[in-house]
Amino acid sequence: MAASSRSLLRVLSRCQSQYFSVSCSTLTSHRHLPVRSYAAAARQVQKEKKEETTQEKVVKEKRKIDDKDRHKPYGLTAWAPLDDVYLVRYYPKPVYDTPVAIEMLKGFQKLDFTPENQPVYINLRLDMKLEKKRKVDPFVSTMHLPHPFKSDINKVVVFTENPDQARIAMENGATVAGGVELVEKILADEITADFYLAEPDIIQKLLPLKNKLRKKFPKSKRGSVGVNIPKMLALFKAGHEYIVEDTYVNTQVATLDMSTDFILENIKAICKDVASHKPAEFGTFIERAVMCSRTSEGLHIKIEDLLPQEQKKA
Repeated sequence: MAASSRSLLRVLSRCQSQYFSVSCSTLTSHRHLPVRSYAAAARQVQKEKKEETTQEKVVKEKRKIDDKDRHKPYGLTAWAPLDDVYLVRYYPKPVYDTPVAIEMLKGFQKLDFTPENQPVYINLRLDMKLEKKRKVDPFVSTMHLPHPFKSDINKVVVFTENPDQARIAMENGATVAGGVELVEKILADEITADFYLAEPDIIQKLLPLKNKLRKKFPKSKRGSVGVNIPKMLALFKAGHEYIVEDTYVNTQVATLDMSTDFILENIKAICKDVASHKPAEFGTFIERAVMCSRTSEGLHIKIEDLLPQEQKKA
């Protein structure tokens, strides 16, 4: 009996040791297996969450309130004050017809005893938006005013390597005409001008002047690069230049001693030229117009009569 029990214990011990060795080997084999990292899956989940949040996010647009049918403007006291003395911030700014505003500026000049020939300025706020996220790029334009207010003509330098073209430029009123030899003189401030014109072939040789001339450097977009030198000179000698900065145009349009009709025609010409830089199907380009003299306050003017017919319809 004792012998049989000993043999049974030996068998059991062998089976137990064999079982533990198998289980340990399986455990060690599992321990050496590569562990799966779920970073890619986590990124996918984060990406999906981000897309959901962007879809749910609503773009806040500026609230536009129509005051046409209201008894008073939104956030203000009334449409017009009842007394001669009032706080300006509680009432909308009056908008005048352009001839009336011009006469008011002339009246301010007489009351203040300021110079009669002081400049008259106009400030235009532009709507630069096009379709989707596109916008009108800020631009510089040169145009002819119906009634120029400058007594002297602009100084114009013409860059050309053709002696015949240089001769034609001088005959048509250029201040200086020449080739690459003018670069050093301009860098040394020996030659200065209001405008710089060039032929297309010489543009690459004028690159050292780019930092010096900055916005005056010849560019095809501004019409200061071309082969028809007499035509360019006719524009830039007596042309009026204005610049769009951000969304505003601030430029002189006349002098106060000019007649009301002359000032009005100049304002209309500038508004027409500005409006031509945006297609009519995208809406009105000029949102607001303010005019003033050098010593007066700004007067808001109606832009409906200043815009071309196609802009009014849009």
